[in-house]
Amino acid sequence: MLVEVPHAGVHMDPESLSWTIAPARSIGRDADLYVDALFQDAPAEGATLLFSRMSRLVVDLNRSEADCDGDAVEGGGRAPYPRGLIWRMTTEGEPILAARLPRREVERRLDRFYRPYHGALSALLARKRERFGFAILLCAHSMPSQSRRGHAEGAVGRADIVPGTRGRTTAASMVIDAVDHHARACGFSVRHDDPYKGGFSTAHYGQPHRAVHAVQIEIARRLYMDEQSLAMDGQGFPAVRDFGRTLVARLTSAELLGQLRSSIPFDAREI
Repeated sequence: MLVEVPHAGVHMDPESLSWTIAPARSIGRDADLYVDALFQDAPAEGATLLFSRMSRLVVDLNRSEADCDGDAVEGGGRAPYPRGLIWRMTTEGEPILAARLPRREVERRLDRFYRPYHGALSALLARKRERFGFAILLCAHSMPSQSRRGHAEGAVGRADIVPGTRGRTTAASMVIDAVDHHARACGFSVRHDDPYKGGFSTAHYGQPHRAVHAVQIEIARRLYMDEQSLAMDGQGFPAVRDFGRTLVARLTSAELLGQLRSSIPFDAREI
């Protein structure tokens, strides 16, 4: 099993900072703060933990390389979207970039940050699949507890835990059900695929027909931190950290792994 946390970091390298005009608070508010710490016990339960220290305002590791907005990047090919591979607008609607990034700056960020991260992620999954016959990827994120674009009467509250599997297509049902059931057993409300169905990593690496199972998990920030001050909640954090540890333990349990091993398609074993 591999747990990946692409958005917990807040670091920005000097070159990226020179292009950035976003308020400093946005670097924190648009990060998945403390999620790497919530899953720090994953290695003790037999999983690998991969996380980035880089702010997603430098390059979003949960987007495709081709997901470039022409208003953010010179030569970008997709319809305008403010939060693609290179973000040009914070979730609070404030501009991030001093100007459109030249292609050389995008390539620099891809070569220095994006490609090494996904190279490591791909290699880890390949090694696990080769060794065990299958691999499980948990894409760990956090989310604002309420939508920032609510209905006319106000913001919309979210569930405690939102597992995302693109309509149950990125993992076997037994893996998906294990995540959902475990969250509910821990006392959390669960809303599968709503409002997050899983980003690039979930869709790209989640190939159950090839014995690679991916589930994105979004954790409501109210459970473990103060969403205004961005401070860790000393009472809530231990409970969510324990949820992270026991979730990994559930997904690496002998019972579940035995079921997965027996369900591996013969064509997947031969790949």
